[in-house]
Amino acid sequence: MLTTADTADTADTADTAAVPALRSYVHWVADPDAASVPQVRSRVRATLDGWRVPAEVVDALLLAVSELVGNVVRHAGAGAGRMRVSVVAGGGWLRLEVADQGAGLPRLPAPRAEADPESECGRGLLMVQLLTAELGGELSVVAREFGKCVRVRVPAP
Repeated sequence: MLTTADTADTADTADTAAVPALRSYVHWVADPDAASVPQVRSRVRATLDGWRVPAEVVDALLLAVSELVGNVVRHAGAGAGRMRVSVVAGGGWLRLEVADQGAGLPRLPAPRAEADPESECGRGLLMVQLLTAELGGELSVVAREFGKCVRVRVPAP
C-alpha cells in the first residue's frame, strides 16, 4: 500500500511549473515490498517532471530511488516497518530521502572505492554515490532514534 502526502510552499511566480524557488515537499509511505519499488519510482518521476527538473538529474534520482528502496526491501524487509520516501526542493537543492525503521545502517562506499568485479551485489550505493557526485551533490546516511534515512542531495537546476 502506498499513501501520499503533498506539501508545497512555493513563491508566486509566472512559471509555477519550474523547480520551486522556495520549498516543496512530497512524501510517500509504503510497505517495504518489491511492488513498492516501481510505484515509488513512478511517483518520484511525476513529481520531478512536474517541477521541470532536467532529464539528467531525473535519471540520476530515479536510479537512486530504485536502489535505495530496493535496499530497504532486500536488507530491512519486514523489520523496516513502513518506509518513507520524500522529495524536497528548496534552498537551491533537490533532496531525495528513503527512511525506514530497520536497525542496520548501510555502509557508504569509501572515496574512490572500486567494486569487486566478482561480486554479485554491493554496487548500488557506489553507483548512487558516483552519480550524485557527478551532479555536484552528496550521499549520506542519517541515524535516527528509530531507524535511519539515506539522503541524496543535488543542486537544483
